[in-house]
Amino acid sequence: MDDQASRDLIGRWRAGDEQALKELLPLIYEELHRVARKQLRNQRADHTLQPTALIHEAYLRLAGSAGASVRDHNHFVALASRMMRQVLVDHARGRLAAKRQGGMRVTLSEAVDVADQSEVDVLGVDEALMRLFELDEQQARVVELRFFGGLSLEETADALNISVSTVKRDWTMARTWLSRELQRLESP
Repeated sequence: MDDQASRDLIGRWRAGDEQALKELLPLIYEELHRVARKQLRNQRADHTLQPTALIHEAYLRLAGSAGASVRDHNHFVALASRMMRQVLVDHARGRLAAKRQGGMRVTLSEAVDVADQSEVDVLGVDEALMRLFELDEQQARVVELRFFGGLSLEETADALNISVSTVKRDWTMARTWLSRELQRLESP
């Protein structure tokens, strides 16, 4: 992908040109598809959303938001990733409301050291992440970018405008906190 073209389009979108977002999507579609596949890989096997549908739902949410806060490519991917996570959470809530049971499941063994490596309710994950936002917003953003967005340590540092060593520290601390919090949420 042409970094200059991406920067120009993000700059235009930030200035209020909604057409720029439409032009940006094809340039970064493969990257967004990778993020969507990663997020869906952590869902139940019979999940009804496909990566393309998840990208389109996130795109609709992005199109409805102002691009004024987007700084660069990594920040855009982080925002799209957050939108995808929210689509999945909303989908889980809808499914839970319809069935009034269990909810959707997500395996977090890649991101969190859950003692029994069992599956964790996606709504529980969202609840835990929202609590982490209240306690330490930066650590929660690191989790969003690393786990949900699939960004590397370096890309996360760039998106948050912090050092790689800070990302490593926050990632370690957040994983430990989330592990404990998810165990607490699953306890009867």
